Amino acid sequence: MLKGERCETAKCAMERQWRSNPPGMHSWRRRRTVGTYGTQLREVQKVKRYYGVLNRQFLIYFGMAERAKGNTGEVLLSILERRLDNVVHKLGFAPSRAAARQAVVHGHIYVNGRRLNRPSYLVRQGDTLSIKDAEKSQKMIKANIGDGGPSLQSWLQLDTNKLEATITAMPSREDIMIPVEENLIVEFCSR
Repeated sequence: MLKGERCETAKCAMERQWRSNPPGMHSWRRRRTVGTYGTQLREVQKVKRYYGVLNRQFLIYFGMAERAKGNTGEVLLSILERRLDNVVHKLGFAPSRAAARQAVVHGHIYVNGRRLNRPSYLVRQGDTLSIKDAEKSQKMIKANIGDGGPSLQSWLQLDTNKLEATITAMPSREDIMIPVEENLIVEFCSR
């Protein structure tokens, strides 16, 4: 539209040919490949950000996974998937994990008839999740669920009329949808 005379030459700032280089005087020195440490660290950070867990809590979960029987990486992801704030989000009671965490902390969620306000609580098979009887809590959850309800995973069962959910099984690796390589996480945390 309104380009200056300089854009008619090779010095045009908008259409430079060498834009593929990173900025800076020594851009040709920058490393383009990431080593094994960097790759492993990326996977750990991806999982921690996905579930909203900080480093100390993540290392506690990793220790639990190491002590458990089975593949450490799959057990770790199963433990993270069983967190109460994650389950509330998976059930569709909240639009995001942060909102699910807030709903749990504010006391809107009951587990086996008891009010829980810890988002890090690990649900077990057979646990029943329900909503507080207050009208405000019920209205908020119904607004989040919508008309049809969420598409649930095989280890969760939801009754939309009563607003109750049951944990029918433990989550397996097939239920966990994050594109992550758990073997890199185990290698990183085992150092």
